[in-house]
Amino acid sequence: MDNKPNMIESNPLKKYFRQPKMFIQLPSGGKFYSPGSLNMPETGELPVFAMTAKDELIMKTPDALLNGQATVDVIQSCIPNIVDAWSMPSIDLDAVLIAIRIATYGDSMDITSNIPGLNEERDFVVNLRKLLVNLSSVEFNPEISIGEMTVTIRPLTYKEFTANSLKTFEEQRVFSIVNNADMSDIDKLKQFNVSFKKLTELTITSIAQSITKIQIGDTEVTNSEYIMDFINNSDKEFYKNVIDHIEEQKSKFELEPLQANFSPEDIEKGAPETYEIPITFDQSNFFV
Repeated sequence: MDNKPNMIESNPLKKYFRQPKMFIQLPSGGKFYSPGSLNMPETGELPVFAMTAKDELIMKTPDALLNGQATVDVIQSCIPNIVDAWSMPSIDLDAVLIAIRIATYGDSMDITSNIPGLNEERDFVVNLRKLLVNLSSVEFNPEISIGEMTVTIRPLTYKEFTANSLKTFEEQRVFSIVNNADMSDIDKLKQFNVSFKKLTELTITSIAQSITKIQIGDTEVTNSEYIMDFINNSDKEFYKNVIDHIEEQKSKFELEPLQANFSPEDIEKGAPETYEIPITFDQSNFFV
Protein backbone atom coordinates (compact mmCIF):
# COMPACT_ATOMS: atom_id res chain seq x y z
CA MET A 1 0.00 0.00 0.00
CA ASP A 2 1.33 3.43 -0.99
CA ASN A 3 1.60 5.61 2.11
CA LYS A 4 3.22 8.57 0.26
CA PRO A 5 0.07 10.80 0.48
CA ASN A 6 -0.10 10.14 4.23
CA MET A 7 3.58 11.06 4.60
CA ILE A 8 2.96 14.36 2.80
CA GLU A 9 -0.04 15.13 5.01
CA SER A 10 2.02 14.51 8.16
CA ASN A 11 5.08 16.44 6.95
CA PRO A 12 5.80 19.12 9.61
CA LEU A 13 7.18 21.37 6.86
CA LYS A 14 3.90 21.37 4.93
CA LYS A 15 2.83 24.75 6.34
CA TYR A 16 5.94 26.23 4.74
CA PHE A 17 5.07 24.95 1.26
CA ARG A 18 4.64 27.66 -1.37
CA GLN A 19 1.35 29.55 -1.35
CA PRO A 20 -0.46 31.33 -4.22
CA LYS A 21 1.20 34.66 -4.99
CA MET A 22 -1.62 35.98 -7.18
CA PHE A 23 -4.83 35.02 -8.96
CA ILE A 24 -5.48 35.20 -12.70
CA GLN A 25 -8.55 35.42 -14.92
CA LEU A 26 -7.89 33.49 -18.12
CA PRO A 27 -8.35 35.44 -21.38
CA SER A 28 -10.44 32.51 -22.64
CA GLY A 29 -12.68 32.71 -19.59
CA GLY A 30 -12.19 28.96 -19.23
CA LYS A 31 -13.84 28.25 -22.59
CA PHE A 32 -12.41 25.88 -25.21
CA TYR A 33 -10.85 23.51 -22.65
CA SER A 34 -11.56 19.81 -23.07
CA PRO A 35 -13.55 18.15 -20.25
CA GLY A 36 -11.39 17.48 -17.19
CA SER A 37 -8.46 19.63 -18.33
CA LEU A 38 -9.40 22.66 -16.19
CA ASN A 39 -10.73 23.03 -12.65
CA MET A 40 -12.37 26.44 -12.75
CA PRO A 41 -13.01 27.95 -9.28
CA GLU A 42 -16.37 29.57 -8.65
CA THR A 43 -14.64 32.95 -8.53
CA GLY A 44 -13.33 32.47 -12.07
CA GLU A 45 -9.81 33.25 -10.80
CA LEU A 46 -7.02 30.67 -10.78
CA PRO A 47 -4.33 30.67 -8.05
CA VAL A 48 -0.78 31.11 -9.36
CA PHE A 49 2.24 29.77 -7.48
CA ALA A 50 5.89 30.79 -7.91
CA MET A 51 8.19 28.40 -9.75
CA THR A 52 10.12 25.84 -7.73
CA ALA A 53 13.82 25.12 -8.26
CA LYS A 54 12.74 22.02 -10.21
CA ASP A 55 10.54 24.17 -12.46
CA GLU A 56 13.46 26.46 -13.26
CA LEU A 57 15.66 23.50 -14.17
CA ILE A 58 12.92 22.10 -16.42
CA MET A 59 12.57 25.43 -18.23
CA LYS A 60 16.29 25.45 -18.91
CA THR A 61 16.26 22.04 -20.65
CA PRO A 62 16.55 22.70 -24.41
CA ASP A 63 14.91 19.47 -25.64
CA ALA A 64 11.93 19.84 -23.30
CA LEU A 65 11.51 23.46 -24.37
CA LEU A 66 11.61 22.51 -28.04
CA ASN A 67 8.75 20.02 -27.83
CA GLY A 68 6.70 22.10 -25.37
CA GLN A 69 6.89 19.59 -22.50
CA ALA A 70 8.82 21.98 -20.24
CA THR A 71 6.18 24.68 -20.63
CA VAL A 72 3.39 22.18 -19.92
CA ASP A 73 5.12 20.84 -16.78
CA VAL A 74 5.76 24.32 -15.37
CA ILE A 75 2.21 25.55 -16.07
CA GLN A 76 0.72 22.52 -14.33
CA SER A 77 3.09 23.00 -11.39
CA CYS A 78 2.46 26.73 -10.95
CA ILE A 79 -1.25 26.79 -11.88
CA PRO A 80 -2.47 23.35 -10.72
CA ASN A 81 -6.07 24.17 -11.68
CA ILE A 82 -4.89 23.74 -15.28
CA VAL A 83 -4.83 19.95 -15.12
CA ASP A 84 -3.80 19.37 -18.75
CA ALA A 85 -1.88 22.30 -20.22
CA TRP A 86 -1.62 20.53 -23.60
CA SER A 87 -5.38 21.15 -23.92
CA MET A 88 -5.07 24.82 -22.94
CA PRO A 89 -6.25 27.19 -25.71
CA SER A 90 -3.28 29.03 -27.15
CA ILE A 91 -4.89 32.42 -26.41
CA ASP A 92 -4.22 31.75 -22.69
CA LEU A 93 -0.53 30.97 -23.15
CA ASP A 94 1.04 34.44 -22.83
CA ALA A 95 -1.22 35.44 -19.93
CA VAL A 96 -0.36 32.25 -18.05
CA LEU A 97 3.39 32.67 -18.60
CA ILE A 98 3.21 36.33 -17.54
CA ALA A 99 1.34 35.38 -14.36
CA ILE A 100 3.93 32.70 -13.50
CA ARG A 101 6.76 35.15 -14.04
CA ILE A 102 5.05 37.81 -11.87
CA ALA A 103 4.47 35.24 -9.12
CA THR A 104 8.13 34.17 -9.27
CA TYR A 105 10.07 37.38 -9.92
CA GLY A 106 7.74 40.37 -9.57
CA ASP A 107 5.79 42.83 -11.69
CA SER A 108 8.52 44.05 -14.04
CA MET A 109 10.78 42.46 -16.62
CA ASP A 110 13.92 43.84 -18.24
CA ILE A 111 14.38 43.46 -21.99
CA THR A 112 17.37 44.47 -24.08
CA SER A 113 17.07 45.91 -27.56
CA ASN A 114 19.46 47.25 -30.18
CA ILE A 115 18.47 50.84 -30.98
CA PRO A 116 18.38 51.67 -34.69
CA GLY A 117 20.46 54.69 -35.59
CA LEU A 118 22.58 54.40 -32.45
CA ASN A 119 23.89 50.87 -32.96
CA GLU A 120 23.90 50.23 -29.22
CA GLU A 121 21.94 48.01 -26.86
CA ARG A 122 19.83 49.42 -24.05
CA ASP A 123 17.73 47.92 -21.29
CA PHE A 124 14.04 48.71 -20.92
CA VAL A 125 11.53 47.78 -18.21
CA VAL A 126 8.23 46.11 -19.11
CA ASN A 127 5.21 46.44 -16.80
CA LEU A 128 3.93 42.85 -16.74
CA ARG A 129 0.77 43.69 -14.78
CA LYS A 130 -0.28 46.06 -17.55
CA LEU A 131 0.27 43.37 -20.19
CA LEU A 132 -1.81 40.93 -18.14
CA VAL A 133 -4.70 43.40 -17.79
CA ASN A 134 -4.65 44.05 -21.54
CA LEU A 135 -4.79 40.32 -22.35
CA SER A 136 -7.67 39.76 -19.94
CA SER A 137 -9.74 42.58 -21.42
CA VAL A 138 -10.12 41.17 -24.95
CA GLU A 139 -12.62 38.55 -26.07
CA PHE A 140 -12.40 35.77 -28.63
CA ASN A 141 -15.21 35.90 -31.21
CA PRO A 142 -15.84 32.32 -32.37
CA GLU A 143 -18.38 32.99 -35.15
CA ILE A 144 -18.18 34.34 -38.67
CA SER A 145 -20.96 34.51 -41.28
CA ILE A 146 -20.04 33.62 -44.86
CA GLY A 147 -23.03 33.75 -47.20
CA GLU A 148 -25.60 31.23 -45.91
CA MET A 149 -23.09 29.63 -43.57
CA THR A 150 -22.22 30.38 -39.97
CA VAL A 151 -18.74 29.09 -39.20
CA THR A 152 -17.71 28.47 -35.58
CA ILE A 153 -14.01 28.45 -34.79
CA ARG A 154 -11.88 27.86 -31.72
CA PRO A 155 -8.29 28.75 -30.81
CA LEU A 156 -5.76 25.97 -31.30
CA THR A 157 -4.77 24.03 -28.20
CA TYR A 158 -1.21 24.41 -26.93
CA LYS A 159 -0.48 20.93 -28.31
CA GLU A 160 -1.71 21.92 -31.78
CA PHE A 161 0.06 25.25 -31.52
CA THR A 162 3.36 23.50 -30.74
CA ALA A 163 2.91 21.02 -33.60
CA ASN A 164 2.16 23.88 -35.97
CA SER A 165 5.52 25.43 -35.21
CA LEU A 166 6.66 23.10 -38.01
CA LYS A 167 4.95 25.56 -40.32
CA THR A 168 7.45 28.26 -39.38
CA PHE A 169 10.29 25.81 -40.03
CA GLU A 170 8.93 25.05 -43.52
CA GLU A 171 8.53 28.78 -44.25
CA GLN A 172 12.18 29.31 -43.35
CA ARG A 173 13.14 26.28 -45.42
CA VAL A 174 11.36 27.67 -48.50
CA PHE A 175 13.16 30.99 -48.04
CA SER A 176 16.58 29.31 -47.68
CA ILE A 177 16.01 27.21 -50.82
CA VAL A 178 15.16 30.24 -52.93
CA ASN A 179 18.26 32.07 -51.69
CA ASN A 180 20.69 29.15 -51.92
CA ALA A 181 23.27 30.15 -54.54
CA ASP A 182 24.97 26.73 -54.39
CA MET A 183 21.87 24.84 -55.56
CA SER A 184 21.00 24.34 -59.22
CA ASP A 185 17.70 25.72 -60.51
CA ILE A 186 16.38 22.18 -61.08
CA ASP A 187 17.22 21.11 -57.51
CA LYS A 188 15.80 24.38 -56.18
CA LEU A 189 12.50 23.78 -57.97
CA LYS A 190 12.35 20.17 -56.76
CA GLN A 191 13.04 21.06 -53.11
CA PHE A 192 10.82 24.13 -53.27
CA ASN A 193 7.85 22.05 -54.47
CA VAL A 194 8.35 19.51 -51.65
CA SER A 195 8.56 22.20 -48.96
CA PHE A 196 5.74 24.27 -50.42
CA LYS A 197 3.47 21.20 -50.48
CA LYS A 198 4.26 20.53 -46.80
CA LEU A 199 3.61 24.17 -45.93
CA THR A 200 0.27 24.14 -47.77
CA GLU A 201 -0.83 20.94 -46.02
CA LEU A 202 0.16 22.33 -42.60
CA THR A 203 -1.76 25.56 -43.25
CA ILE A 204 -4.90 23.74 -44.43
CA THR A 205 -4.76 21.35 -41.48
CA SER A 206 -4.39 24.25 -39.06
CA ILE A 207 -7.48 25.97 -40.49
CA ALA A 208 -9.51 22.74 -40.41
CA GLN A 209 -8.52 22.15 -36.76
CA SER A 210 -9.79 25.62 -35.88
CA ILE A 211 -13.29 25.02 -37.31
CA THR A 212 -15.62 23.22 -34.91
CA LYS A 213 -18.91 23.69 -36.75
CA ILE A 214 -20.40 24.89 -40.01
CA GLN A 215 -24.14 25.61 -39.93
CA ILE A 216 -26.44 26.17 -42.89
CA GLY A 217 -30.04 26.72 -41.80
CA ASP A 218 -30.97 23.75 -39.61
CA THR A 219 -28.03 21.66 -40.81
CA GLU A 220 -25.00 21.49 -38.53
CA VAL A 221 -21.75 19.87 -39.60
CA THR A 222 -19.27 19.06 -36.82
CA ASN A 223 -17.52 16.01 -38.32
CA SER A 224 -13.86 16.98 -38.75
CA GLU A 225 -13.43 14.82 -41.86
CA TYR A 226 -16.43 16.47 -43.55
CA ILE A 227 -15.05 19.90 -42.66
CA MET A 228 -11.60 19.05 -44.03
CA ASP A 229 -13.20 17.68 -47.22
CA PHE A 230 -15.19 20.91 -47.59
CA ILE A 231 -12.13 23.14 -47.11
CA ASN A 232 -10.25 21.19 -49.77
CA ASN A 233 -13.16 21.65 -52.20
CA SER A 234 -14.45 25.15 -51.34
CA ASP A 235 -13.63 28.29 -53.29
CA LYS A 236 -10.79 30.53 -52.21
CA GLU A 237 -13.18 33.24 -50.94
CA PHE A 238 -14.47 30.96 -48.16
CA TYR A 239 -10.92 30.05 -47.17
CA LYS A 240 -9.82 33.71 -47.19
CA ASN A 241 -12.75 34.82 -45.02
CA VAL A 242 -12.04 32.10 -42.46
CA ILE A 243 -8.30 32.68 -42.28
CA ASP A 244 -8.79 36.47 -42.05
CA HIS A 245 -11.17 35.98 -39.11
CA ILE A 246 -8.76 33.56 -37.40
CA GLU A 247 -5.86 36.00 -37.82
CA GLU A 248 -8.01 38.87 -36.53
CA GLN A 249 -8.88 36.93 -33.36
CA LYS A 250 -5.29 35.76 -32.93
CA SER A 251 -3.97 39.33 -33.18
CA LYS A 252 -6.17 40.41 -30.25
CA PHE A 253 -4.10 38.23 -27.93
CA GLU A 254 -0.67 39.25 -29.18
CA LEU A 255 1.49 41.20 -26.74
CA GLU A 256 1.61 44.89 -27.55
CA PRO A 257 5.18 46.07 -28.20
CA LEU A 258 6.88 48.39 -25.75
CA GLN A 259 6.92 52.00 -26.94
CA ALA A 260 10.38 53.44 -26.31
CA ASN A 261 10.89 57.21 -26.43
CA PHE A 262 14.28 58.86 -26.81
CA SER A 263 15.84 62.09 -25.61
CA PRO A 264 16.67 64.99 -27.96
CA GLU A 265 20.34 64.06 -27.53
CA ASP A 266 19.71 60.48 -28.71
CA ILE A 267 17.57 61.70 -31.61
CA GLU A 268 20.36 64.04 -32.66
CA LYS A 269 22.74 61.05 -32.70
CA GLY A 270 20.39 59.17 -35.05
CA ALA A 271 17.82 57.47 -32.84
CA PRO A 272 14.14 57.60 -33.88
CA GLU A 273 11.72 59.66 -31.77
CA THR A 274 9.86 56.47 -30.85
CA TYR A 275 10.67 52.83 -31.36
CA GLU A 276 8.53 49.70 -30.90
CA ILE A 277 10.26 46.85 -29.09
CA PRO A 278 8.56 43.45 -29.52
CA ILE A 279 7.93 41.53 -26.30
CA THR A 280 8.44 37.77 -26.30
CA PHE A 281 8.97 35.18 -23.60
CA ASP A 282 11.99 32.95 -24.06
CA GLN A 283 14.98 31.73 -22.07
CA SER A 284 16.84 35.02 -22.55
CA ASN A 285 14.32 37.08 -20.59
CA PHE A 286 12.01 34.74 -18.67
CA PHE A 287 14.40 34.23 -15.79
CA VAL A 288 15.99 36.82 -13.51
